[in-house]
Amino acid sequence: MSKPCIICVAITGSLPKKENNPAVPITVTEQVESTLAAFEAGATIVHAHVRNDDETPSSDPEKFARLKEGLEKHCPGMIIQFSTGGRSGAGKERGGMIALQPDMASLSVGSNNFPTRVYENPPDLVDWLASEMRTHHVKPEIEAFDLSHIHQAAAMNRDGRIPGKLYVQFVMGVKNAMPVDRDVFDYYIKTVERLVPDAEWCAAGIGQHQFTLNEWCISSGGHTRTGLEDNIRLDRDTLAPSNAALVKRAADLCEKFERPVATWQQAREILGLPLKAA
Repeated sequence: MSKPCIICVAITGSLPKKENNPAVPITVTEQVESTLAAFEAGATIVHAHVRNDDETPSSDPEKFARLKEGLEKHCPGMIIQFSTGGRSGAGKERGGMIALQPDMASLSVGSNNFPTRVYENPPDLVDWLASEMRTHHVKPEIEAFDLSHIHQAAAMNRDGRIPGKLYVQFVMGVKNAMPVDRDVFDYYIKTVERLVPDAEWCAAGIGQHQFTLNEWCISSGGHTRTGLEDNIRLDRDTLAPSNAALVKRAADLCEKFERPVATWQQAREILGLPLKAA
């Protein structure tokens, strides 16, 4: 299998704090430094959230702007993907950073249960976020927490609300949502290939399931996501020392399954994103 594998690093997220793992990057400076090390280890997409000084999640466009500036300076060519997730804001506040024109932004196209609440993605908000991404030429990454989300993304692709080549990420292992199940994973792939045969796909495993999903993705010809947002440990007894350490673990799996790790140029070509001079 010679298809290059894109490694996405989710550097911070909305939940893990320094008290959980001191390596979690909180400030913009820490985020840029952590991303640079992950970029050098093989990650070519950075999935980014921003935080307030007290480590609570934020949707502040000014913070995203400073992060984007730092990433473009220190990680030239890397694909910058901003989160529009619901933990850091409500309603249209979730999309306030799209006007900054990152390369990509996450887009959840339906609702589902989370550990302690409902992750609400009502149709009118989904359509508005998708519209903002079209307006500002930002490529969505579809975050599929459920089979229906793949069908919805395919429908939005057909009617032009999400134009171009889809990039679909299966999110597995969130409590009360889709568990880590190999038959489901294989059916997700089959569904994407049936409904949108030109799409690219990846998957994220939460917590202890991160390595499992990395292995399933890489061995099955897809792309993969790692990082401290989803998992703060190397194993039960060992905290991950950095985002780069988790990226290296995914890169080692690529070597095991004879998959080259995608360069930033290859990642942009695979996803249909414009090349930027490094």
